Amino acid sequence: MARTRTYNHFCPVARSLEVIGEKWSLLIVRDLLRGPQRFTDLLRGLNNITPKWLTLRLRELESAGIVERDQEPGRKEVRYRLTEKGAQLGPVIAALNVWGVDHAMRPPEPGEGILLARSLQAIASYFNSRGLKAEVPLEWEIRTPDNPPARIRFDGETWRLRGEDPPPAPALVVESDAQAWAEFLAARGEDRAAVFARMRVAGGDDAVAFFRQAFRIPVGA
Repeated sequence: MARTRTYNHFCPVARSLEVIGEKWSLLIVRDLLRGPQRFTDLLRGLNNITPKWLTLRLRELESAGIVERDQEPGRKEVRYRLTEKGAQLGPVIAALNVWGVDHAMRPPEPGEGILLARSLQAIASYFNSRGLKAEVPLEWEIRTPDNPPARIRFDGETWRLRGEDPPPAPALVVESDAQAWAEFLAARGEDRAAVFARMRVAGGDDAVAFFRQAFRIPVGA
């Protein structure tokens, strides 16, 4: 497996970075944590990666036993999925997600890809890491003009990205454009409240109040 990074340290952290520390590798793992995906799905979601680099990284991750091909008989397309070894990187991604939300968030820059499903995956991971729980199971749906609607679900114990199974009616629906949604997630305090005020929100009073609590929108803002 070709690598550009070798640390020459007898250290598990250094060894791990030699395996998964190349550019794009952890982001491929991040996206595959949502489930098996086609090459074109990964290419579209990773936004700025080239087909050549995606092919190289997938081959490296396959060689390392982190990713495998999932090709059913009679199906032409290949899907990539995480192996058990690759899925064990989930807590690593979750920890990076929490640190990023708390310490590295900023408004999106021009040309940055904004995917609803990815943002809700990050939100679910953050809420789970922080132990946020609602009193009852619920779902939120986020809608923007340039993304398929995406849902996040709290099942009574954990938050997760809602799959493709037929969903019940969401407790709350937020309609916005992708830029404003990303700005909302990156903002804090009164700035977040100002972006929230521009969104269209449909839901009961309790659902809206919990949403505001979850995202720490100041009371009265």
